This record gives sequence, structure tokens and C-alpha cells, in this order.
Amino acid sequence: MNATETKLSRDEELAKAKRMNQIRTYLPVVGLVVIFILFIFLTNGKMIAPKNLILLLNQVYVVMIAAMGVFFIMTMGGLDFSQGSILGISSIVICLLFPHGIGVAILGGIAAGACIGAINAYFHVCRKIASFIVTICTMFLFRGFIKYFTSDSPIRASMDVYDYDRIELKLGVTVAIVLVGYLVFRYTPFGTYLKAIGSGERGAMFAGIRTDRMKFFIYTLAGALTGFAAFLNIVKNGSATANVGNQLETQILIALVLGGMPISGGAKVRFGNIIVGSLLFYVLYSGLTMIGLSTQALQLIEGIIFLIFVAVFADRKALKVIK
Repeated sequence: MNATETKLSRDEELAKAKRMNQIRTYLPVVGLVVIFILFIFLTNGKMIAPKNLILLLNQVYVVMIAAMGVFFIMTMGGLDFSQGSILGISSIVICLLFPHGIGVAILGGIAAGACIGAINAYFHVCRKIASFIVTICTMFLFRGFIKYFTSDSPIRASMDVYDYDRIELKLGVTVAIVLVGYLVFRYTPFGTYLKAIGSGERGAMFAGIRTDRMKFFIYTLAGALTGFAAFLNIVKNGSATANVGNQLETQILIALVLGGMPISGGAKVRFGNIIVGSLLFYVLYSGLTMIGLSTQALQLIEGIIFLIFVAVFADRKALKVIK
């Protein structure tokens, strides 16, 4: 093959890669719009009824805030399966502290989440244990604590908690947190460092990034964000039951992948993966529920769609064992 043919071959590969990147960027957004419009027709307009839209938003708040922390972790090439247990422990702490004031309760929930995140970070960063192993262990450990504390009866917050169950409050704090996360990720070195670690930790280390310190901070931050999300969960439900936070980690992972998040993290992640993925997941879930599908059929369809998105968004050249 001569130089001209080699150059043409490289140009074709670059053009193909560019097309794939464009597909990966716009497919989740197009999918969200198409699925939303489809369910408007399939549910005879029930999807856009004010009551159902408010219900949809009530489901999105917690997942979207918690997913932001997991997004940061996955950008570095890691995983976190303990988010459901973090939400559960933080919800219990918030219920117990709520009689002492909303500020104390929120700070207590954030601190509880941050402590569990720091435990994950210690074993992953300091003891060099793979993130998915550490977080699966802490998931079961703290799930056991949740079952123990709530075995006799749910732990209830004071009745004053319902005073904060207002859509403007929940929507406002969610938008504020996501906006701050976007600005920091997009316009500061923070996002660049995370992408660099995800693309190649050794190279990031040689570039002067303190990778261990950054990873420790991110796992702690992810726990703190879920700790705050627990406040919105308690505002909505008023109590912490034995099942609080159950399957949250699965919902987050599916939402991020549906939003176009590459499993391997790195340079191809987009902050919009959080927003689009969370909305797409709950539009799909709510729509399938409204048309009367059974739980088994709903899970089957969600699983098929999840596999399709993994196949589309997995970067096979960068894919490796999760850190």
C-alpha cells in the first residue's frame, strides 16, 4: 500500500469515527424526544397530564443528583454499586435528626453519605481493591444496617418534613446542583483531570495530576451528593423503610448508559449524559407502566434497550477491566 492509499485509509477511519461520535452524541437526545412523543400517543395524552408530569419529576430528582456523583466516578473509569445503601443510611440519619432542624438534618445526611464514600475511597485508593468489589461489599454491609434499624418499623421524620414537599423547592435545588456540577466539570480543570484519569491513569500521573487524591475526593463527593439526595427522598416519602434506596445503583447505571455514558469513561463522556439519561429512564419507565405492562415485561423491554445502548456506546478500543 502506497502513501496515498494509506492517507485515504486513515481519512476514512477518521470520518467513520467522527460519524460514530455524532451518533453517540445525538442518539440519546433523539431517543428521549421520540419515546416521549410515542408515549403521549400510546397513553392517549396521559403522559403530559400535569399530575403525571409532577410524578415523573418527583422520581427524577433523587436519581439525577445521585447520578452526578456516579458520573464523576465512571469518568475516571470506576464504578460504584453502593449508592442505594448510601441513600438508605443517609435517609435514616435525616429522619433521626429532623426534629433538631432542617439544616442539621441535611448536614447529617450529607456527612453520612460522605463517610461511606470515604470508606469506599479508602479501600479502593489506599488498599488498591477494585472499585466494583469494594462498593458491592459496602452495598451489602450497609444494606444490612438499614434492615437492622428498620426491622421493627419504618423510621419516621417529624411531620414538618412535608412542609418542604414543594415542587419549586425540589426542582430549584436539583437545577442548582446540576448547574454547579456542569460549570465545574466543563469550565475548570476538574473535568479535564477526571477525563485524563479515565483515559489513562498512569499518563495522568506523569502529567502531574494527583490521581489518588482526586479519586479519594470523588468517591467522598459522590457519597455526599447521594446524602443530599436522601433529603429529597425523605421530603417525598416522610420515612425510611427497609427498602429505602433499593436498586438505586442499578437505576443510576442504566440511566447513565441510556444517556450515552461510555462504560469505560475517559474523554468521550458528556455531562449531558446525566440529564438526558435520567429523563429517558423515567420517561421509559413511566410510559411502559401507564400502558399497563406487567413488571416482567417492563424489565424485559428495559433490559433489551439497555443492551442496545451498551453495544452502541461501549468504546471497544478503550474498554478494559474497571478500576
